[in-house]
Amino acid sequence: MDDTHSLEGSCHCGALGWKYLGMPESATACNCTSCRRWGGLWAYGTEGERIAVRGESRVYTRGPNLAYHFCPTCAAVGWWRLQKPDADGRFAVAVNLRLAEPGPIAHLPIEHFEGLEAFEDLPRDGRCVRDLWF
Repeated sequence: MDDTHSLEGSCHCGALGWKYLGMPESATACNCTSCRRWGGLWAYGTEGERIAVRGESRVYTRGPNLAYHFCPTCAAVGWWRLQKPDADGRFAVAVNLRLAEPGPIAHLPIEHFEGLEAFEDLPRDGRCVRDLWF
């Protein structure tokens, strides 16, 4: 993975982290029972292609296919990963942008995902990451 232009994030203690090749086009905020508790902002990709993860993690598995990875020391949620590969053998991953420095991602628009009942994308409302952090 060429990291010439990449974004990085790490947990509070620094033991767990990720690298995202390039810059995400947006950040997704979800209101499902997990995401609303953790307050994650997600950027999507494929492990080993756009996303590389590092460090020992603990895993909380939700349902048969979704695993949330968090730091065993400071408990920060770093990413989620699908447990089953796609047809090409690749694993979808989403990194938690809240682990990145705020400056480089402050401009990213927020995509809202209704993950509690309807399980669908909602229209953009004009907010960006800086609006949720400050």
